[in-house]
Amino acid sequence: MLAKNSRVLLTAATLALAAIAALLVGPAPHRAPVRAVLKMPAGNGPATAGGTAVPPAPGQSGQPGNGGQPGEDSGLPGATPLGTLPPVVDHGPRTGRKVALTFDADMTDTMRRQLRGPHPPSYANLAIVELLERERVPATFFLTGKWVEDYPELTRRLAANPRFELANHTYGHAAFTPRCYHLTPLPRREMTRDVARTFEVIGRYGGRQTRYFRFPGLCHDRTALAELAPLGLTVVDGDVVSGDPFATAWQPIVRAVLSQVRPGSVIILHVTEANAAMTDEALPRILAGLAERGLEPAPLSEVLGR
Repeated sequence: MLAKNSRVLLTAATLALAAIAALLVGPAPHRAPVRAVLKMPAGNGPATAGGTAVPPAPGQSGQPGNGGQPGEDSGLPGATPLGTLPPVVDHGPRTGRKVALTFDADMTDTMRRQLRGPHPPSYANLAIVELLERERVPATFFLTGKWVEDYPELTRRLAANPRFELANHTYGHAAFTPRCYHLTPLPRREMTRDVARTFEVIGRYGGRQTRYFRFPGLCHDRTALAELAPLGLTVVDGDVVSGDPFATAWQPIVRAVLSQVRPGSVIILHVTEANAAMTDEALPRILAGLAERGLEPAPLSEVLGR
């Protein structure tokens, strides 16, 4: 318990500095209004990335994709026509009992340097994975490419579970808008390649692959969407923000989730232990609260109604 409290205090101090930095860099990021089911942004049509030619997404136009079969990616959950602005979704239909538990696996260059330091933290919360496995709970993991590279065995474990879906959270968790909390902005010319590279990194592990994508910090604008048009994907935000990266106790996380959740909800959590220290303690209470409300976790593809 002493170690846990020390970890929470250290995390709280780190997050407080991050929050101050967020206030210094500018206003809150752009968020699109909540959308119930898939909806194409206005002006949907053919698009290019930065006015330059972009190679087709892996698995499209004869290129090998997940599993190495031409055209395979076009049948994956979240796949959309190439060259059109990606749809942005916050939740699925408000009917039935299903909700989606989604877990972001962030990994920035700063986090990587910490992993290689004398006292490396853990950015892989095994307690979360073990609970989901033990209770046979479906979940969807939005993975950064660098996290996958640093945790290959855990990625292989996630891919081997038929109840888990794998999705894309960029390669290095950089910002896709000029101001997005304290994240380093990614140049526009690198956006398409960054996301395509991440699909390739994740795709090598097989399992339940998707064409779902989540922007770091949920920050995006029309420019960012246009850069991703060649990749044939669906952008998934979420309508239940748990706030687990900023929590120093499990109670606020549970309250945030259970006060917002409804049928069709997409719940945003994190599996990065060092900067989301209380998620593993909140998760069993969240699962119990969902059950009390008659709600059932399901893969994201089922909640969105493929």
